Formats: sequence, structure tokens, C-alpha cells
Amino acid sequence: MAICTVHTTPSLSMPRHSHQNQHLIFFSTTRRNQFYRAQHRTFTVSCSADKTIVIGLAADSGCGKSTFMRRLTSVFGGAAEPPKGGNPDSNTLISDTTTVICLDDYHSLDRTGRKEHGVTALDPRANDFDLMYEQVKALKEGKPVDKPIYNHVTGLLDPPEVIQPPKILVIEGLHPMFDERVRDLLDFSIYLDISNEVKFAWKIQRDMAERGHSLESIKASIEARKPDFDAFIDPQKKYADAVIEVLPTQLIPDDNEGKVLRVKLIQKEGVKYFSPVYLFDEGSTISWIPCGRKLTCSYPGIKFAYGPDTYFSNEVSVLEMDGQFDRLDELIYVESHLSNLSSKFYGEVTQQMLKHSDFPGSNNGTGLFQTMVGLKIRDLYEQIVAKRAAAPAEAAKV
Repeated sequence: MAICTVHTTPSLSMPRHSHQNQHLIFFSTTRRNQFYRAQHRTFTVSCSADKTIVIGLAADSGCGKSTFMRRLTSVFGGAAEPPKGGNPDSNTLISDTTTVICLDDYHSLDRTGRKEHGVTALDPRANDFDLMYEQVKALKEGKPVDKPIYNHVTGLLDPPEVIQPPKILVIEGLHPMFDERVRDLLDFSIYLDISNEVKFAWKIQRDMAERGHSLESIKASIEARKPDFDAFIDPQKKYADAVIEVLPTQLIPDDNEGKVLRVKLIQKEGVKYFSPVYLFDEGSTISWIPCGRKLTCSYPGIKFAYGPDTYFSNEVSVLEMDGQFDRLDELIYVESHLSNLSSKFYGEVTQQMLKHSDFPGSNNGTGLFQTMVGLKIRDLYEQIVAKRAAAPAEAAKV
């Protein structure tokens, strides 16, 4: 489907009082500009593809953005892979429907430059927000861009790569909602809010196991980043349409291990194309322990909660899970009591969780709520596409 502007220009043989007119028409085509002649008029048809839908995901380093992206792209089908034949250290992931851009690529200073200037990657001065805005805007309008690459291995800024406009663009990183211009381009936004205790445990696991960092260097990095995180990253959550908040469990008194998590899905009310998921009865306050004949629960068990609340002066619905699943196949019991999931069929949430049972968080609320948000984003995309497809019929009535 293309949206086209038709300019009608009178020919030399037409009366002089004729004027140029402009109309909108909608039809399927792969051509950008077409010309038609009919008796006394010349028609110039300029076409542009549907706008790319842009999703923003904000979180600090080591907070599960990569896992969330894998769950999200899986919902749309097709494997998300780096650009073929491009830089092997590219941060971009491309699937049939989605393109995921890491906003680290818009660092204006490389690793050495940040050290010389005494700033962290979280500091806005170390990032090029003008270029970020220009390129996200261009992609949203259906134009390709030469996006820079920040090499996490070398810490250098590599030559750019060409990014074609996808159906869905996901921009993930530290600052997707920091700059108002970029924020206004987002069709939906998510913030991953990880408590300090949980964040520390996750960062140790990732940076020690996957990147070979020492425990001392990880602790020093966290302490050095905290002031900038509090100043520039954390405030973005007030703009998010959905927040996944990860906290220590309340099921184990004085728990210090951090293996069992309490996770909240905070869903803003009144967001276009988005209806919050609810438990049992929409708008009620619910506390539910599902353990029993239909759900196996070892110590310390599982507890769900749901209810209305306010979050940064916004009306929200909050769904909470504390504990972890012993058997993912039994998740279907919990799924059957949730409404507004935007699933295509009964059991789709459970199917997605089983499909990625090896992903971090698949046995607790982080994986469950990430999967649910992925389904909501798919539904949002389909609603927007359906509305655009219906536009020709509406225009024809005018």
C-alpha cells in the first residue's frame, strides 16, 4: 500500500482560468513517481511507502535489552541477524519485519575520547543526538541512512553501514527517550527498570562470563556510572508507555541471593493502540496465589497481584509476579486467567515462553512480561497498518 499525492496541471490547450489541483489517492505500486496524460490534464503521481513504526527501549547496560529484543523479534517471526556481508561487529539486528538499532552507535566519543574528556557513555555530551534524531526521522519516513557503528570490542567508531527502512524500527539503548525530538518519533516506548541489587548480579554474570571483566572492574564501573545513570537514564521511565520493573523477592525474608525476583509490568492508561493486560477483572485490585493442583510451585512459591495505580502522575495498571515457575508448560493455567493479551490463539504466551526456555528470565516475570509486551507491540503494529489500509475507503467517501 502506498500513499500518493496527485498533482493535476492544465495543458496549454485548456482555458486560462484552470488551476492546478492536488488530491490524495491510495494504491499498490513500487514506483515513486508516475506521469499520466488524459485529454487536457497532466497528472503527476508522487508515492511514498507507509511510514516505519518506531519502538523505543531504554535501559542501563546489562539490564536485559538484548534478551528482550530476541523475544520481540521472535514474535514477528524470522531470525534477527546482523546485516549480511557487513561489519562482523555491527550492533544492528535485522529480520523480515524488524530492524533493531543500538543507540550506542551514536556515541560521539570513542572509549579513549570518553576517558580523555572524563565522561561516561551515559553523559549526553558523549552522544550525537542531532544525528540520532535525523536518522530515526529519515527511517520513519522511509529513507535509508548511513548509520555509524560503535565497536564494543575495540571501543572505536567504525565506518558507517547502510540501514534500509523496515516495517518496524526498534531503537534500544541508554537514551531513546532522552531527547524530546527523538521521543516524539516513537510510536511506543518501554523502560526496563532494574533495581540496584538485581542489576549488580546481572552485570557480574554478563561482564565476567561473556566479556572477561574482573569483579573489581565491574564494581568500579557501576559506581562510576551511577551519578550519570541517576541524572540521564533513570528519568526517562516517566515517559515510557510500559515499564518492566525488576525487584528482589518479597517471598523470602531478608533474601540476599537475588535468584528469585519480583517483577512488575506498569502499563500506562490511555495510550493509543494499547490496552493494558489485566488479571481476572479489569480495574479491580487482585492478589492471587495460583499454586495448587494446576500449577507446581516449589519454595518459595508464586504470587500474582494486579490493580490500578499512579506512576509519575499517570494513571497505570500494574501486573506483578513474585517467584518463579517450576514447569513452563503449566504457564497455560496462568495465561488462561489473563485478559487483553493480544495473542493470536489460546496458549501463545506459553508457546513463546517454551520456545525460548533457555533465555534468561524464562522462569520468572521478566520473561513473561517481556513476551506479553512483545505481543502488545505486534498488536499495535497491526492496528496501525489496518488503519492505514482503511484510509483509501475513507478518502473515497470525501
